[in-house]
Amino acid sequence: MEQYRILFDQLHWQDALPGARFKVCQSGNKQVRLLEFTSEFIEPDWCEKGHIGLVLMGELEIDFRGRLVRFPEGSALFIPPGTVSGHKARSVAAVTRLFLVEDI
Repeated sequence: MEQYRILFDQLHWQDALPGARFKVCQSGNKQVRLLEFTSEFIEPDWCEKGHIGLVLMGELEIDFRGRLVRFPEGSALFIPPGTVSGHKARSVAAVTRLFLVEDI
């Protein structure tokens, strides 16, 4: 990483689960991720991590323990950490790409 600038084009994709991959840059206790889901991605467990980000492409649907919320392209998301905001995400589009800022 150059000081103050992250060039995602120069970072390698890392596989997470089937249908999900990401590029990540970490500094101190923060990270930024470029995250991509395809329609085949199925989140196996409830995520209780916090996420702040933007849907760059596609559309995401997040299940907040029975309450479905859609995030179309251009939508920001702010999910606090914890059990109360437990969630599972899925791509409504063939491909959905997010930019996230997270604590590590």
